Amino acid sequence: MAGGAIKVEGGGRSHLYTGHTTFAVVMIAIVAASGGLLFGYDNGITGGVISMRNFAELFFPEELAAHDSSNGYCKFNDQILQLFTSSLFLAGAFAALVGMVTCKKYGRRFTMIMGGLCFIIGTVLVASAFHIAQLVIGRLVLGVGVGFATQATPLYLSEMAPYNLRGALNILFQLAVTIGIFAAQLINYGTQHIYPWGWRLSLALAGVPGLMLFLGALVLPDTPNSLIERGKLEQGEKVLKRIRGVDDVTVELEDIVDAVNVSRTIVNPWATILRRRYRPQLVISILIPTFQQWVGINAIIFYAPQLFQTTGAGADAALLNTVIIGAVNVGCTVVAILVVDRFGRKFLLIEGGIQLVICEFIVGALIASSLGTSGVGGIGPAKANAMIALICIYIAGFAWSWGPLGWLVPSEIQPLETRAAGTGVNTFTNLLMTFVVGQTFLSMLCAMKFGVFFFFGGIGLIAILFAIFFIPETKNVPIEEIEEMVVHRHWFWRRVVSG
Repeated sequence: MAGGAIKVEGGGRSHLYTGHTTFAVVMIAIVAASGGLLFGYDNGITGGVISMRNFAELFFPEELAAHDSSNGYCKFNDQILQLFTSSLFLAGAFAALVGMVTCKKYGRRFTMIMGGLCFIIGTVLVASAFHIAQLVIGRLVLGVGVGFATQATPLYLSEMAPYNLRGALNILFQLAVTIGIFAAQLINYGTQHIYPWGWRLSLALAGVPGLMLFLGALVLPDTPNSLIERGKLEQGEKVLKRIRGVDDVTVELEDIVDAVNVSRTIVNPWATILRRRYRPQLVISILIPTFQQWVGINAIIFYAPQLFQTTGAGADAALLNTVIIGAVNVGCTVVAILVVDRFGRKFLLIEGGIQLVICEFIVGALIASSLGTSGVGGIGPAKANAMIALICIYIAGFAWSWGPLGWLVPSEIQPLETRAAGTGVNTFTNLLMTFVVGQTFLSMLCAMKFGVFFFFGGIGLIAILFAIFFIPETKNVPIEEIEEMVVHRHWFWRRVVSG
């Protein structure tokens, strides 16, 4: 069938797996998902900090006059301001490649510890900065922490979760991202009038999720897959018994050991993932995060206050509107946790994609009808409220589809022999695309005007088609069986791998 979804019944050995969802695995998942908190906090904090006048007075005094321009589209068109936002993600992209090596050689837990430590150091640098150089260096160090955390955490959660709840537990990472974004937006709303150090408080509080990840990872066990991969079979079996809540884990342990034996034959995981056999995993791990970013989500998350000010809202109202969309983001990610293992990945990607594309086209039309191409004027109250509602609907669609599944699908579709490399490709691509969007959106808004929303919507249409035809369904398939039972039975990918 063209959609490529395959319902797996009675295949593999998952029906022989013993165990249940234990308190231990839930607590492990919650602590590990705090890696998403630090990623989300930095996603959400920068737009509000940039909008604080005391921050601009210290670092960008010469740009203040330009920001007061009557041209709404170009009010915030500044490369240095965009670099403050995006530099973190450039560093994170390359740190993710290093994290791929450390995940395999030293374990997922070690990589999470290093991510939390780098985040703490970076927070100290940015919160104490008096010069733009220190600010950017601090953001780069934060980026290393983000790269390590986003490389290790989805991988960690995929391997710790029972196969039938893997989707829900893995989406805890994305839920933590949305909570981090929402917390940052609330904090910015509360600190905007604390002069002259409100922005420092906003940036300093980023140390809280960094400390949570660092301390939490110190007490967490590594995954059974990682321990066995590094020759620690007895420890791996002990952890597996603990997280499954039973003493008999023979079948699942044998499957993990078999997968590890295959992975040990791989000398160079990068060369391995380039082989024809793993072409589906490579393509999906590149295109899903690319689509995830280029449907425009971080253009809104990073620069929501600037976007609302473009339409004529005051600074206070803009930050309040940002808090509203942050709350919607959190709530709808909870919906994803509840439905992902019931409705499946493909359905949510398609439905969410349609929802966000429609909203982007209508928002673009509303801005075009009010600001035209000159960017002069404002949007009336009725249109402004409609635009806020549409952005909330857009956020909702993303939060239960491309947001969490952009991390879940690429991490769970990898066999063990390419899992670290494949997750590294996914994380690198995600952060690299995040950097590009963060560095270019305000300039794109100035150059393309309302057309930037039509541009993002057009990419969304392509993403929907990709989900329909090329993403296999992985719902309720054990992670070590996905390659053979789903990927190689897909209507298109089976032709690719067979040559």
